[in-house]
Amino acid sequence: MTTPFDPIVLGGKHLANRVAMAPMTRSRAFGPGAEPTELMATYYAQRASAGLIVTEGIQPSPVGQGYPDTPGLHTAGQVRAWRTVTDAVHREGGVIFAQLMHTGRVGHPSLLPDGLVPVGPSAVAAKGQVFTHEGPKDFVTPRELSEADIRQTIADFAEAARNAVEAGFDGVEIHGANGYLIHQFLAPNSNLRADGWGGDTEGRIRLAVEVTTAVAEAIGSHRVGLRISPGNPYNDIAEEAPDEVYLALLDRLAGLDLAYLHLLEGPNRELTARLRKSWPGAFIINPFTHPDATGPEALKLIEDGTADMVAYGALFLANPDLPRRLAAGGPFNTPDQATFYGGDHRGYTDYPALTT
Repeated sequence: MTTPFDPIVLGGKHLANRVAMAPMTRSRAFGPGAEPTELMATYYAQRASAGLIVTEGIQPSPVGQGYPDTPGLHTAGQVRAWRTVTDAVHREGGVIFAQLMHTGRVGHPSLLPDGLVPVGPSAVAAKGQVFTHEGPKDFVTPRELSEADIRQTIADFAEAARNAVEAGFDGVEIHGANGYLIHQFLAPNSNLRADGWGGDTEGRIRLAVEVTTAVAEAIGSHRVGLRISPGNPYNDIAEEAPDEVYLALLDRLAGLDLAYLHLLEGPNRELTARLRKSWPGAFIINPFTHPDATGPEALKLIEDGTADMVAYGALFLANPDLPRRLAAGGPFNTPDQATFYGGDHRGYTDYPALTT
């Protein structure tokens, strides 16, 4: 029987265990030009015992930013700053992928430079609010992307992937989940297009397919993962019957030989099984445990073959040596939700590791 602490080869990389650190926005890129800081290097290096670290969402272009103080990978300064992070992780023996996240219609003009406004597949505003430096603000109606805009967005993802490799990352994860741009194209309530980028299943999966293909061509498919969240209503997404779209997406991507598929699971474990069966490569699951955080019991999903790896979010945030604690059965530090976003080292790099 496979155990969570067995090694695994993923995209040609030998991982020490099957416990992944899930991507988590922390909003601490306070450096000039949305650059990561030395504190961020410490944070990721502390968690290098993960089989795989997937970073917080990183915008591939200025207009892709949807939250305050999130880092980018589209300038030379950002590349240099990320090299500090990847070097620190590699010194500790870790493997780290950069998550490329274009937030699309999720965001606000006050977060964007040079008069930019959020963009999306259609001019449909999400219901709800986003936090800004001036406090919560309503989502605005996004500018609908033109054909030329879409092509530029695909090119931006590919260039950000090249920048990630230059910055020392072992690979990239494309964020196609949580109601951000790629997910907005997949969902029928946010994508009202009647051209080749919407309308039917083939049209709605097209951006995800073309971004993933372009990134794989840019840096090699073995360095590329994709995250999806079928049926996830976050950021005002409505996908009442996601099976057809996501099975079609996986069918189109199966031949690319990607490093992995990363599923942010919903309550439908049957769909998880269908996706797992249809995917030929490594399968990472961030399991559905709402309203609780993912706990030690999720490790059985590796043992029973549901997934090849399990991704932990909040528990990894609070326990920098999480694989060791899971192997020992605890104890576990409790995450402090008040310090999840923004702030200094408190609730970020001051969670203690086991001393014995």
